Amino acid sequence: MIRWIRSGWVRFWFSVQMAWHGILANPLRSALTILGVTIGVAAVVSLMGIGEGARQAVVSQFKSLGANVIVVKATDPEAEFEADYAAQVAEMVPQLQQVTPVVYGEATVRWRRDRGHAQLLGVNSAFPEIRDHPLVSGHFFSSLHMEQRSQVVVLGYNVAKGLMGGRSPVGQTLTLEGRTFRIIGVLAPKGPNQAEGIDDKFVIPYTTALQLTRKKTVPEIWGKAASAVDAELATVQLGRIISRELGLDPKAPVRIPGGDDSPDMPGVPMPEPVPEKPEGTTGLKTGKDLVTITNLNQLVQEADKANRVMTLLLGGIAAVSLLVGGLGIMNIMLVAVTERTKEIGVRRALGATQGDLIVQFMLEAFYLSAIGAIAGVAAGIWGTSLFAQYGFETAISLQAIQIAGGVALATGLIFGVYPAISASSVPPVEALRR
Repeated sequence: MIRWIRSGWVRFWFSVQMAWHGILANPLRSALTILGVTIGVAAVVSLMGIGEGARQAVVSQFKSLGANVIVVKATDPEAEFEADYAAQVAEMVPQLQQVTPVVYGEATVRWRRDRGHAQLLGVNSAFPEIRDHPLVSGHFFSSLHMEQRSQVVVLGYNVAKGLMGGRSPVGQTLTLEGRTFRIIGVLAPKGPNQAEGIDDKFVIPYTTALQLTRKKTVPEIWGKAASAVDAELATVQLGRIISRELGLDPKAPVRIPGGDDSPDMPGVPMPEPVPEKPEGTTGLKTGKDLVTITNLNQLVQEADKANRVMTLLLGGIAAVSLLVGGLGIMNIMLVAVTERTKEIGVRRALGATQGDLIVQFMLEAFYLSAIGAIAGVAAGIWGTSLFAQYGFETAISLQAIQIAGGVALATGLIFGVYPAISASSVPPVEALRR
């Protein structure tokens, strides 16, 4: 038994050496074959790295808006909401823990002798809980600030950093549209292109924002549920409520402007009723969406799924070059069998079995694909970092490296089978005659 194992090990080690010498005997040919595999692996790694980076960037943007958040948005100015409607939504939908009206605006800002342009965000005191956004300095405004329309402001991180060179500006004052506002807090940084650019915004009470923007209605309402299941239930319930109020459900009671309030919705102003839609149509569409209700959890899942599909498509396209590299290995190995017929005959005459020859030529194919895979992974990582320097969102994907390397090795072995069998099937006498 020990003798058999020792004999098999000697034969295998000799085949390893012969395979390595076979590659070194034709360095240019071997290098070109390795280059084909390298290009294929590098293409898969770099393209899947770009796709994975794009996926992570999109998912991160949605997650930065908060978990279990629902956004109710009026896409038509005529369908915008009364400011106190957010509180009524919280009462009607028990799954919503926190609700805030949202006001967007712009204002001229003056800080000491400097003037600039400010992006305003008007919300209520529930904003930090809804958006999962803590403060790094100071505190957020309270419900009392809303009631009194206080002129207080919480700064985004980039704004605060730019005012005093990194020192906390809490307690300082600035002017917005000629009105003096006291800085009471600074939000924690979210990062570039995250949370709708909150790092560059001025957050003020929505009641004060309505005054500055001279508006009476709000275009959006944000709500937060306790869990993903509650967020789905709240989305469905909000859809039914808004559908009833817009008159999209002909069976639901709708208050005609100028008439009495709806019996189950006292004090809630209703838009003009929309004509009944043809049978079979559902949702909030009346030629266009007057109000959209978005569950951000679903957006995260859909974006993640779509970007994963895109990443796989990019990897599949790049994998074609791996197939080309495998064909190159097969072509080179077939040429090697033809050129080395006499060598094969000598080895057979000296006692080499068909198994020994198969192992030798399979090892040659393995060497070519393994070296190409290693070089391709290194080139793919370098290419990914190069794309990142030009502004692309990239991420080194371990899965892409494993897939590309595994496919390259498998391709080399598969395409090396036929040449190996062809080499081992040459009769010794006929091989020596050539």
